[in-house]
Amino acid sequence: MGEPWGKGYRGEASFPLILQNAHRYFLYLSIPVLLLLWYDTLKAFFFPDGFGVGVGTLVLLVNVVLLSGYLLGCHSLRHLVGGGVDCASCARFGGARHAAWKGASRFNARHASWAWASLVFVCIADLYVRLVAAGVITDLRFL
Repeated sequence: MGEPWGKGYRGEASFPLILQNAHRYFLYLSIPVLLLLWYDTLKAFFFPDGFGVGVGTLVLLVNVVLLSGYLLGCHSLRHLVGGGVDCASCARFGGARHAAWKGASRFNARHASWAWASLVFVCIADLYVRLVAAGVITDLRFL
């Protein structure tokens, strides 16, 4: 059976499939940003007088968890961790790659939900941090 694209199929080297490459590059750029957000979130739990939990720390935590769920369900991440092999059990680190691919696939099942939730919560987190930084509201601390 022939390729559905015909003899002129060039993979992701022509429009519109070349846009998938840009999607991958943005994934690669977003991974360090997400790691920095995790660092900032964990650092936010430590106040000058020790460990603590406030509304701001919880807002930042929910924000980074939702963004992580969105990134972990990305099609390009699934391809990065499990793609490029025809036989997972035959490939180097095949078991680990297959497990990572299955995990990403679980997140991918709700990729749109992760996207919308993270989009809304990024706005909420940004607004909350701006209001606290401007002194409009005070960050309530629980612990």
